[in-house]
Amino acid sequence: MKVLIAAVLAAGALTVPGAGQAVAAGIDQPLAGPGQAAAMQEAFGLTEQQMTARLKSETDAAKLLPTAQRAAGAEYGGAWYDAATSKLVVGLAGSSRTAAVQATGVETIAVPKSAAVLDKQKNAVDKLAGKSVPAAVSGWAADPKTGSVVVNVQAGKRSPAVDAFVAKVAKAGAVTVREVAAQAPQTFAAGTVGGDPYYVGNIRCSIGFSVHGGYVTAGHCGRGGIVRGWDGSNQGEFRGWSFPGNDYAWVQTGYGWWTVPVVLGWGNGDRLVRGSWEAPVGSSICRSGSTTHWRCGTVLAKNETVNYGNGQLFYGATKTNACAEGGDSGGSFITGDQAQGVTSGGWGNCSSGGETWFQPVNEILQAYGLTLHTA
Repeated sequence: MKVLIAAVLAAGALTVPGAGQAVAAGIDQPLAGPGQAAAMQEAFGLTEQQMTARLKSETDAAKLLPTAQRAAGAEYGGAWYDAATSKLVVGLAGSSRTAAVQATGVETIAVPKSAAVLDKQKNAVDKLAGKSVPAAVSGWAADPKTGSVVVNVQAGKRSPAVDAFVAKVAKAGAVTVREVAAQAPQTFAAGTVGGDPYYVGNIRCSIGFSVHGGYVTAGHCGRGGIVRGWDGSNQGEFRGWSFPGNDYAWVQTGYGWWTVPVVLGWGNGDRLVRGSWEAPVGSSICRSGSTTHWRCGTVLAKNETVNYGNGQLFYGATKTNACAEGGDSGGSFITGDQAQGVTSGGWGNCSSGGETWFQPVNEILQAYGLTLHTA
């Protein structure tokens, strides 16, 4: 039965070494399990001690953010984690709340616009863009530091159509054009391959996080009918999915499968999930998937709109530079022991590098009224 537990929980495997030990580790479990820790050390070039210290300061920053945001009030202009200072930085569109925000233990910096104003501008860009987005436009996101919406254009592919698109969305306010990798974003589902976590039709995807009654995953993997586990046996059914627009889904498990609060450690100790505090931009993050296992990077941006082509836009995405490949879709993004989201797509691969986007997990829980299964 250990194999069934692992396959329901996290990005799939044929065996589940250490699953029982992970559950038994209890509240004293470190912020990173062995596999996650090794991936972080490789991604960031950190010693074990440095990695532990970073995770601790990132966790503290995530928990501090709601208090700092309340202190900032209407002047709140976004926030990010500064790895160089190990501090949470809060942008302020004004100066009357500076002392109150700094009293919460964060650093402050002046920004051109409040987050509320910038979010309205970004939403206006989404509406102006419509579905006819040039293929060379990878997406766009609000940038609190510049007070503009940054439109990402693939390198070497600037064209009159791109310029016309930029001019159209600039009616919403300040827009900055940034060249990014020449590859277009794509979702990370894959054709059927034996021994992986779950299948729907001829598509293989990865499980994200256990919720009471099932698990959450990527919406572009969603289909009607029965979901099959790694062994081909019936596992459950999709009870909701949304893509494009969002990229989330949930599967209600049955047929003898059940859930526990674990992300698979790929033979190096599994990761207990203890909550879903949202990590700020700049924080380290790791993802677990059935194809590339543990991969780590940094949170680069939030609330980004991603252009997957053919009118498929994904709103509200979080961008990272943790790589992924086909079959990793739906898999777990986690910072320390806090669930962050499920893998949507990206560009590149884990040989040459790339970027990925995920659907924030708290939005999925709210959309379907689900409760994260935590240790």
